Amino acid sequence: MIIKQLLHDEEGAALIELGLVAVLLTTMAAGVIDLSSAYSRKLGLEQAAQRAIEKIMQTTGGDTVESTLKNEAVCQVNGTNADGTCKSSPITTSNVTVTYRLICRTNAGAESSNTTKTDPTEFDALTCPSASPVENRFIEVAISDTFTGIFVHKFLSGDGRSIQINAAAGMRTQ
Repeated sequence: MIIKQLLHDEEGAALIELGLVAVLLTTMAAGVIDLSSAYSRKLGLEQAAQRAIEKIMQTTGGDTVESTLKNEAVCQVNGTNADGTCKSSPITTSNVTVTYRLICRTNAGAESSNTTKTDPTEFDALTCPSASPVENRFIEVAISDTFTGIFVHKFLSGDGRSIQINAAAGMRTQ
């Protein structure tokens, strides 16, 4: 008799259903927060790369172009201390790559060669062949970082929590 009454009693059914659905909704919300944090980190890296390029357009001070770009990118990502110096983490200058590119074009506008260098001395020595009189020189700053999320995702490589994030910005120098 008591078992029959319990089977037909629906009091508390909503509470049990809420408990089952709440776990799913909470997990989904946390996953969205995790992915949003990774996207926010990527936007921060892109903004830092763009600001480093903007800084190089203004001045290099007494430093080289490459060093100025790397230091500015790191400072933009990490922020500054109270005394105005750049913080040393989460990224360092080893996370920043400066690339120089020379594109040679014919008078008709056809691209005849595209050369990329990471060494500014080698880049400065490059010239276009006489058949390609139009030179376009570019500089690009690329920043890479690893974002570690809250949850383990089976589609991520390595430990299932880390995502490699890359951002780049560049400008034509001549």
